[in-house]
Amino acid sequence: MRIRTDDEVYRVDAVWLGPPRATFPWRVRYVAWGVGFAVFLLVLTIERQLGIGFGFFSTAWALVITVIVTKLITAKINHERPLGSVLSMWYRELTAPRERTVGDGGAASASKIRVRAQRPRPKASKGREASGDAAQAVGRRPQRRTPPRQTGFPPEVPNPTREPARR
Repeated sequence: MRIRTDDEVYRVDAVWLGPPRATFPWRVRYVAWGVGFAVFLLVLTIERQLGIGFGFFSTAWALVITVIVTKLITAKINHERPLGSVLSMWYRELTAPRERTVGDGGAASASKIRVRAQRPRPKASKGREASGDAAQAVGRRPQRRTPPRQTGFPPEVPNPTREPARR
């Protein structure tokens, strides 16, 4: 069993082929005529702003540029992506907020860093005395913390296979 899709409906372009028995040699969709007219006026305006006069060759080049630009634009337009949504997407892409690539601030400096003459001491916890001040207040001598013993790494473990048995 063959299932037919509705793709054929969308393959039919809304084109005007011209009057009966005198059709154009090319097929152009209705939307392309509108886009082409707007592009042609825009190209002519740009030519006048650049100082190019109105003549045969300037108008011919404007027509060639119009055909190329119109083909590029209408290649992006179809029944699933109409002209209005393409123009809206283009406008939103141009006006979207961008990530700032320039950092705020200047050169880094250490002038704001506080330096103290004494190193910070740990705060006293409830169970033990952290400094000698509390011990002196009670009348005892302050305890000194000793560094841990330096041992060889890895620790020496007797190997029963190599050492002779002791009795």
